[in-house]
Amino acid sequence: MKKLAIIPAYNEKQSIIFTVEDIKKNAPDFDYIIINDCSTDNTMDICRYQGYNVLNLPINLGIGGAVQTGYLYAYNHGYDIAVQFDGDGQHKAEYLNAMVDCLVDNDLDMVIGSRFIDNAGFQSTFLRRIGIRYFTILIKLLSGKTITDPTSGMRMCNKKTIEMFANEYPRDYPEPESTMRLLRHKRKIAEIPVEMRDRQGGVSFISPLISVYYMFKVTLAILIERAR
Repeated sequence: MKKLAIIPAYNEKQSIIFTVEDIKKNAPDFDYIIINDCSTDNTMDICRYQGYNVLNLPINLGIGGAVQTGYLYAYNHGYDIAVQFDGDGQHKAEYLNAMVDCLVDNDLDMVIGSRFIDNAGFQSTFLRRIGIRYFTILIKLLSGKTITDPTSGMRMCNKKTIEMFANEYPRDYPEPESTMRLLRHKRKIAEIPVEMRDRQGGVSFISPLISVYYMFKVTLAILIERAR
């Protein structure tokens, strides 16, 4: 079974080595591909120096475009399983094999690593937790399915979902919208409890003002997705 970790990276010079080495140490049966989203720092130089597997995007596509590039790579190279694994060091590779077991044993289309089942580890800021809870309620109202961590970027997909996301994937803030898309198509999703870290370097671009814009835009996208 071929397994791939997709690592979207934008200006992650402080954390990219930590992220890749975590996968190599704790999930050595996973291949990985870094999608360098036209970083303006020396992330790409570090990847080349370290000899990492990396695709260098000539323009910035944003998180959705970078992740979709990873799914295209997974689909074109015949991977059976792909997991999004953020380049900022928040995700822990020690959970990847448990996610595989959950995906395969339960014949699922996607497994999400959730911070809010055991409520352990770093769980984001208070304002972001409010936003996450809001999307949990919205998705529950629209689909009947409870997703405790709909914004989690630690998401593992089977081959069928890899093909779907390779063909079409939301561009901005894609996790809640793509989750709604899978639920609309009656795909099977489950969550497992994970712990995450605070980012290991860099600064998040999501300010309070951007968070309000994010909630409005993603709400609209989810409603449109549900109505399709």
